Amino acid sequence: MALAIVLCISLLLNLRFVSDRARKAGTGLHVMESQPERLEERVVLSGSDATRIALISLRGLIGSNVPGRMGISMVDDIKAQLRQAENDSRVKAVVLAIDSPGGEVTASDILYNAVCRVRARKPVVISMGSVAASGGYYISCGGSYLFASETTFTGSIGVIIQSFRYNDLLGKIGVTPVTFKSGAFKDMLNGAREMTPQEKEYVQGLVMQTYGKFVGIVAKERHLPEEQLRSGIADGRIVTGRDALEAKLINGLGEIEDAYKKARELGNAPGAAIIAYEQPFRLSRLFRAFSSQAAESSQGKVEINLAQGLLPQLEPGKAYLLPSMYVP
Repeated sequence: MALAIVLCISLLLNLRFVSDRARKAGTGLHVMESQPERLEERVVLSGSDATRIALISLRGLIGSNVPGRMGISMVDDIKAQLRQAENDSRVKAVVLAIDSPGGEVTASDILYNAVCRVRARKPVVISMGSVAASGGYYISCGGSYLFASETTFTGSIGVIIQSFRYNDLLGKIGVTPVTFKSGAFKDMLNGAREMTPQEKEYVQGLVMQTYGKFVGIVAKERHLPEEQLRSGIADGRIVTGRDALEAKLINGLGEIEDAYKKARELGNAPGAAIIAYEQPFRLSRLFRAFSSQAAESSQGKVEINLAQGLLPQLEPGKAYLLPSMYVP
């Protein structure tokens, strides 16, 4: 009985939502595009005046396929928070706390550019956690001031594309794949056969082109000679925070409290409160979550995924900014 009531309420709320969207579309209004939902503020540390320092956290694998809590993906989540901080006149600076091994090249580049846009209007202080490597460091380069702790793992300036070759296995079980393709390179990462020398050269060229962009960003943002980076620390190695400071990849050693202090200093807001963003509560979301869980329970579905959260879910053929130890 309780399940039926929850499902009925969820259905009514969803019908109301669809009806409102249809009515707004009919009148030419596009509320979602022109007026994005404003995130709620949660006070992390109180201040002595009305100014704000926005704390935004980026944790875990960076990717457009990683679900978000506020938007479709984690990339949408970070962009929404950065946009609100950028457009809020009370926010004098941003602290971006990064604890990530990296992730997709394009997703990392999108967030790097988003950080740069905010930096053009107000300071962005980076606070690295346990790891801010590869794509995590790529995004960090957009900050005004970079902090890491002595034990932070960062750097890993490099690009990786990986696929799996299983043609020997197919031969053992008597399976022969048949491929029809429009061009010589269309199935160049096909694991059912050996790659040709031309394919290997082409894929390596893609990797090096992306690597060149990464190294160029580090050289520009950290004011370091590109050739020095290429022949030295930009060979994919992970470094500690102390080594990163010596190599001028970061500005200083410190914890999150040091980042707050620096943000207040750079933002000329000594009395600013530290705030974080949260998604506004919507009853319809709660009912949708309940109805989804109830539907799964009614079907007797129980799923246990021991790997989830422990290993990044990488997709073969995609380019990643990740340390090799995170690539299965």
